[in-house]
Amino acid sequence: MFKTLLITGGLALTLTTGIAVADPAKVMIPANPGGGWDGAGRQTMAALNQAKIFTDGVNFTNKGGAAGTIGLAEFVRTSKGDDNALLVTGVIMVGGVITNKTPVSLDDTTPLARLTNEYNAIAVPADSPIKTPKDFIAALKADPTAVSVGGGSAGGVDHVMLALLAKHAGAPVDKINFVAFSGGEILAALGGGKIKAAISGASEFRQFAQSGRIRIIAVSGPTRLEGLDVPTLKEAGIPVEIGNWRGIVGAPGMSEAGRKAWAERFEKLRKTDVWTATLKSQGWEDAYLPSDAFAAFLKQEKADWSVALKEVGILN
Repeated sequence: MFKTLLITGGLALTLTTGIAVADPAKVMIPANPGGGWDGAGRQTMAALNQAKIFTDGVNFTNKGGAAGTIGLAEFVRTSKGDDNALLVTGVIMVGGVITNKTPVSLDDTTPLARLTNEYNAIAVPADSPIKTPKDFIAALKADPTAVSVGGGSAGGVDHVMLALLAKHAGAPVDKINFVAFSGGEILAALGGGKIKAAISGASEFRQFAQSGRIRIIAVSGPTRLEGLDVPTLKEAGIPVEIGNWRGIVGAPGMSEAGRKAWAERFEKLRKTDVWTATLKSQGWEDAYLPSDAFAAFLKQEKADWSVALKEVGILN
């Protein structure tokens, strides 16, 4: 279904993809400004513009809370049939939908592309006595309630990672002291010593660590991250590897022409030098999946996370 854009003089503006666009893209970021989701949405749309793949402007809306499900609910409610409406999503939202038993889910959206993966990091205040991954495990083992650990929403990848670390330490998962934050608030809490540690995407901590306000003690990937002289958990003998993928979905009822147009844009983006540079600067891995493969992946993620949340004791 195409909309005609009438401009003074009777001209119509149509993108080379064939879809008529009356408005800029409307991007829902289901988190407060300053966090990983915010960066993913804004950096991706900036790269599309810089690569001259989509240059018609973007209007961003930040709506945080409940592992992204508040933003998801508003997106589903307000964007039906809108070929220009996009939502930034990720593994945290998958867990949030399950944990919060929300009436809407990613099944109500139009999958467009999985784009990136980012491994987590554990960070502590600069003056913390916790200096190594083993120190962190020892603190959890001694008294998990005394180790307040900030992260994203309950049931998300940060929460699950802490639960896995507690299990490795032999500490009861129901005793862990996980403190949920939205957006970039976690950095202020950690830098100010209001929490003992934090778990989030490594890119969120990198700048604060470089300025000396916090210290990153471990990353959750299979290898060390470029530009960070920080050991992996596996190097420290802790068998935990977990990542945080992010992608883009379209509105419920998005037309087939709209779905194809956006899917093609993301396919083109991943082949550009602009996107390569963006991945490197943000510390993201290329985890691209096209629209149909992303849809299948989301169905499998829903099943896998339902099992994982029960196994680590977060979901009964």
